[in-house]
Amino acid sequence: MIAKNIFDKTVSLLGLVGLSPVMLLVAILIRIKMPGGPVIFRQRRVGQYGKLFTVYKFRSMKVAGGGRTSIASKEEDRITPLGKKLRRYKLDELPELWNVLRGDMSFVGPRPDVPGYADKLEGRDRDILKLKPGITGPASLKYRQEEDLLSTVDNPQEYNDRVIYPDKVRLNLYYLDNYSFGKDIEMIVCTVLGKKMKYAGEEI
Repeated sequence: MIAKNIFDKTVSLLGLVGLSPVMLLVAILIRIKMPGGPVIFRQRRVGQYGKLFTVYKFRSMKVAGGGRTSIASKEEDRITPLGKKLRRYKLDELPELWNVLRGDMSFVGPRPDVPGYADKLEGRDRDILKLKPGITGPASLKYRQEEDLLSTVDNPQEYNDRVIYPDKVRLNLYYLDNYSFGKDIEMIVCTVLGKKMKYAGEEI
């Protein structure tokens, strides 16, 4: 995966430099529209080989009410109007470019989980920890509307644990076994443009 590593380092550096005006504007908007809290949200996540690292994102939620849950659900009313816009256009994830440059993450891979999920995997499923977490990936593309899906079920946590998370593991294992730099580029493009693609025999 030499090409993948070179791509990650080069594009993340260019992204941090080129998108710095956008990131500055977002930071100013957060400070104005969401006072009383930090601009950057920091949280410990499970990384490659189960090693914990700190992920950086623009804050999209109210500070009051405790920490962020392990699943996304519209029942979480802590997301601010500005935060919803940042999430919709993935602007909240721009600080993760720093994680990619540092080597904690890649552009494409499994989304980094909070402790209690990926680090608890067993057997073959645990192989996904060989991968660096990604800003996007096959599971992220398939479940880009995860909040909407979870808002339609009676027990979002149970549905996530029983249906969504095992399917994400399946897709990430397929990614590990069938890695293609070309597919990485296609996933990045589809993420940016909000388009679907064929992967693992299905449309994601």
